[in-house]
Amino acid sequence: MTLAEDNGPERGGDDLFAAEYVLGVLPVEERQIASRRIDAETDFARLVDGWEVRLSPLAAAYPEVEPPASVKPAIDGRLFSSAAAAPAEPRAGLWSSLAFWRGLAAAAVAALAIYIAIPYVNPPVAQPQARLVASLAADGSDVKYLAVYDAAHHEVGLSHVSGERASGKDFELWMIEGKNPPVSMGVIPVGSTAHIVVSPAAQQKLAQGAVLAVSLEPAGGSPTGQPTGPVVAAGDLKSI
Repeated sequence: MTLAEDNGPERGGDDLFAAEYVLGVLPVEERQIASRRIDAETDFARLVDGWEVRLSPLAAAYPEVEPPASVKPAIDGRLFSSAAAAPAEPRAGLWSSLAFWRGLAAAAVAALAIYIAIPYVNPPVAQPQARLVASLAADGSDVKYLAVYDAAHHEVGLSHVSGERASGKDFELWMIEGKNPPVSMGVIPVGSTAHIVVSPAAQQKLAQGAVLAVSLEPAGGSPTGQPTGPVVAAGDLKSI
């Protein structure tokens, strides 16, 4: 469940709602709400444009890929198959939406959208989940991250949404599988985006959809191998 599903677009905050729209993790109803707001609300459209720019570095390490000709018809069929039973209504879908194409104006953002679309339509062989995403947040904390686990490249991409670490402290990323003790994935580098390489031992666990959590630790990370400070953000990894 995304943060927008859990709290609703209003309680979750427009900034995070816009970020989840750009990532493509919103359910259909909330994505439609976001699309209408982009057309009607200048401030919200600017938030979406800003997140498209902020999230595009997550795709910087991947080359541009020309999608097969079958990608668009397959996506259209998956999204709009129910609309075929109602010919009286025009089919103004995602690919014909002005709001959507505004988000693909930059080449980097287009590469990100294609990178997401290709595994979704044609999943890679022998990879149970090519990409998983999570909204990391916690009650009583203003720290929020968006996380994308890329199974093909064995790394977690993080986009910092809000919240600052205290002086002399670091944020540390943890993986939690069931009732097992948390496993450190490393200190999160300072910056709006970051990439953390996933160890071979953690790759299979993440691919099955573990929980990611962020704790506030002394500079350099936990000295004990387990979280010593408060957990300031957490969320389940879900398939796109």
